[in-house]
Amino acid sequence: MKVNILGAGLAGCEAAYFLANKGVKVKLFEQKPEKYSDAHKSQNFAELVCSNSLKSMREDSSQGMLKYEMKHFGSLVLEAAYKCNVPAGGALAVDRDLFSQYITEKIKSHENIEIIYGEVKKINTDELTIVATGPLTSGSLYENIKTMCGDGMSFYDAAAPIVKADTIDMDKVFAQSRYDKGDDDYLNCPFNKEEYEAFYEALSTAERAPLKSFEENLTVYEGCMPIEIMAQRGPDTMRFGPMRPVGLRDPRTDRRPWANVQLRCEDAEKTMYNIVGFQTNLKFGEQKRVFSMIPGLENAEFVRYGVMHRNSFINSPKVLSKTLNLKEYPNVYFAGQITGMEGYTESAMCGLLAAYFVYCRLTDKQPQIPDNNTMVGALLQYITTENKDFQPMGSNMGILPSLETHIRDKRERYMAFAQRGKAAIEKIEI
Repeated sequence: MKVNILGAGLAGCEAAYFLANKGVKVKLFEQKPEKYSDAHKSQNFAELVCSNSLKSMREDSSQGMLKYEMKHFGSLVLEAAYKCNVPAGGALAVDRDLFSQYITEKIKSHENIEIIYGEVKKINTDELTIVATGPLTSGSLYENIKTMCGDGMSFYDAAAPIVKADTIDMDKVFAQSRYDKGDDDYLNCPFNKEEYEAFYEALSTAERAPLKSFEENLTVYEGCMPIEIMAQRGPDTMRFGPMRPVGLRDPRTDRRPWANVQLRCEDAEKTMYNIVGFQTNLKFGEQKRVFSMIPGLENAEFVRYGVMHRNSFINSPKVLSKTLNLKEYPNVYFAGQITGMEGYTESAMCGLLAAYFVYCRLTDKQPQIPDNNTMVGALLQYITTENKDFQPMGSNMGILPSLETHIRDKRERYMAFAQRGKAAIEKIEI
């Protein structure tokens, strides 16, 4: 039994590890270090390009549900995340370098995984193949996939800036997680009304980086909205988004700030901090000018400026079956963000699911399609159901079927969703 896997990102590594642990011989193709996308810098596998957060660990959240389902499938990504976590309140954030190193070592040391470096330009449709090349798939392979799938689409993603911890003015910020969840894992930069209005004005008029010709008719993915585009939607949009002050109290005033920017640590030593929710496509000089207006960041040194890049995905509802293989090319499976499952955990879970379906095929077993009451089942339903305006979707409670009995209290209702999902995922024999 052997399977080709294209791409050593989150989805590809999950798929390779799952199959290899089942005794399947895997050929894992990875273009790095011979070729890098515009967003990737590290030679390691499973590189986190944007945030270092795998989001909420709460049992009664959509991300909590997904993590439970990943654990049921034996997730390597989840194992690595818990091994390499950094404080982030109720979220699972990681030291991205240690995280990638951990996964890379696990993959490279597995006896059933052969790694082949170099760019793949065409898919061999006669061999069982999982395409997990991610949303930055480009070049000849992108054109090959576009020809196979038709209706090629794309959206745009952005990464937030990172600043050095020792250049933050600690006299102006305070440590606290929203509603005191966690151990004060975030640094908070509080704005008063006048400071916020000045910041909003500067951001609204800041100059963006020019787009390339093929990027001019961009469609921005709502889940990674650049902060400057969000600002264009109105002066209060950011205050109800990434700059919401709810659940926080400034110890200097003993009041809730007018607006607030949170900083989340990037590494275990807390030497770097990510400006949470500040994905951007501003010119680097403009980022320095405008983001230095954030209280506490006046003299901050930027380790990385924010960037924006094109992300591509296939028209999954049209071309994919419920088992994630192409309807016209049944040997070719797709996994990860290229399918429209948007997010780190979603991508990883999609890799596990594709590998499970491939293993069932290799062993002549009838695959168990995850119930729609599970988060991954609801996401699978979404990406494989006809939709003329198909866009990527991350996990959320809104895509789950309603409960038989309505529960008014939100937390109780979400816990009921989670318990129902657990019971459903446990029925799948891995």
